[in-house]
Amino acid sequence: MSYSVGQVSAFAGVTVRTLHHYDEIGLLRPGGRSHAGHRRYEDADLDRLQQILFYRELGFPLDEVAALLDDPDADPREHLRRQHELLTGRIARLQEMAAAVEQAMEARKMGINLTPEEKFEVFGDHDPEQYAEEAEQRWGGTAQYAESQRRAARYTKDDWKRMQDELAGWGARYDALMADGEPATGERAMDMAEEHRQHITKWFYECTYEIHTGLGEMYVSDERFRAFYDKTRPGLAGHLRDAILANAVRGS
Repeated sequence: MSYSVGQVSAFAGVTVRTLHHYDEIGLLRPGGRSHAGHRRYEDADLDRLQQILFYRELGFPLDEVAALLDDPDADPREHLRRQHELLTGRIARLQEMAAAVEQAMEARKMGINLTPEEKFEVFGDHDPEQYAEEAEQRWGGTAQYAESQRRAARYTKDDWKRMQDELAGWGARYDALMADGEPATGERAMDMAEEHRQHITKWFYECTYEIHTGLGEMYVSDERFRAFYDKTRPGLAGHLRDAILANAVRGS
């Protein structure tokens, strides 16, 4: 059984011109000719072409491919083993690159599905993407960050508004709690801290007591978070930090 250059071109997904070139440089000479002198490729030629295309896909120049295939001491099985190793390595690198691209795509999706008008309607003059790059640098490798990005990418304007309303309602009740003189270690304060933890779990990721305690420290140490909470009531960030710690002790 032999095949014309056109048939081989269709089989292998290469151009007729490429096959002619391989013939001219001695890389792949067809095993036969028709009565009219046209090239005819046999099964052994197709096997060699497959090897050539494997190595070409892996980035080997034609002269190196020829040297590898024409080595009299080379075992055909060794070619396959080498190609398998190289392809497996390339697949692993491509998978890593794909994962990195997907993560970057998800990180950029947060709020992107909102128009500028909708963003202002939901967040006011606060840009939800303002600290996106910093957040990715600090937590980008964590499962919590990945889960947060997956969820946020699906939220609509109504979802964001509902989330904001819940947070605003919580803030008003925490303000009232402090106005009543409730200590951070009191039951009401700990209940509000637990509600805060559940809010994060509901909207972003599974917030454990340990994670929540770390967030509480950040609300005090990072001036931006401290300002966010203290604008509701001066000292709220520190009070909440202590309530979060007390709630974690109670829940453990």
